[in-house]
Amino acid sequence: MKSRAALIRPVRLSACGENVSLKNVSLGLKNDLVRDAPRFFPREIIVQVKAIACELPSTHQVPLSRWSIADLGREIRRSGLTATISDSTIWRWLHEDAIRPWRYRSWIFPRDPQFAEKAGRILDLYERVWQGHPLQDDEFVLSADEKTSIQERRRRHATYPAQPSAPMKVEHEYIRCGAWAYIAALDVHRAKLFGRCERRTGIAAFGRLVDEVMCQPPYATARRVFWIVDNGSSHRGARSIERLQSRYANLVLVHAPVHASWLNQIEIYFSILQRKALRPNDFKSMEALDERLLGFQRYYEQIAKPFEWKFTRNDLSLVLNKIKLAHLTSARLAA
Repeated sequence: MKSRAALIRPVRLSACGENVSLKNVSLGLKNDLVRDAPRFFPREIIVQVKAIACELPSTHQVPLSRWSIADLGREIRRSGLTATISDSTIWRWLHEDAIRPWRYRSWIFPRDPQFAEKAGRILDLYERVWQGHPLQDDEFVLSADEKTSIQERRRRHATYPAQPSAPMKVEHEYIRCGAWAYIAALDVHRAKLFGRCERRTGIAAFGRLVDEVMCQPPYATARRVFWIVDNGSSHRGARSIERLQSRYANLVLVHAPVHASWLNQIEIYFSILQRKALRPNDFKSMEALDERLLGFQRYYEQIAKPFEWKFTRNDLSLVLNKIKLAHLTSARLAA
């Protein structure tokens, strides 16, 4: 009986008319594996690559705003750190320390000297507290603002609805025929919405929204109605404040700090409105856009619930402490 080794015969493969032995094929694969095996790089090279990734391209006279893996590789080879290096190797090194130079976030230092105080008042109102005292049942909190320049874009061809295996299709070309300003207020704890479309913003336009709200129950007879607003000219100036508070004795304007629109809950609703009702936009007339804005307002009220606001005064203190530390670090680096 023949052994297993004797049963295994050399196999010859035909490639382009030539006979190639399996032994030669295996040797070729082995050589390829050796050639493609990860190279050894000194630790100093790895550290320098990570350091370059943590610097702006302009530091190296490269006309880019931020690094990509490919751009970083070109700069490494140009600088002479190494003659050859793969993108996957660079990615692996950066991944070790979660370095992602192709990403960015914007930031800003609060410049309102009363930022903590103003923000704290709004956070208290969301928890139904004012100046350390719980709000009564006949006291209400409204968040208000304007969403400006909502354009009526008329597509040259009709929009096609989704089909099996095909998404909705919207033509790119459009005719711009006008724009609305949507001025709205949200009763924070009742999830009640009020809104109107205006040709332009200003004291008069915002006053019409206030009249609409304050002349109906339960706000007309409420003990106090707190209006959380930003620092727009329509509700920041002395003339606007005097006009509103002289007309409604129970109205209390509460201004958010500068650059703190994220504290205003109406902005959450504006985001929902933009995603669900205005994008993509294709309207045949200004009246159609008006109906979409107010129609979605009525639609949303049927399913609306108060937003689960979780950002508290403690969170605010943590954020402000981090900002203070970042400010000191930035000043130290600039010195």
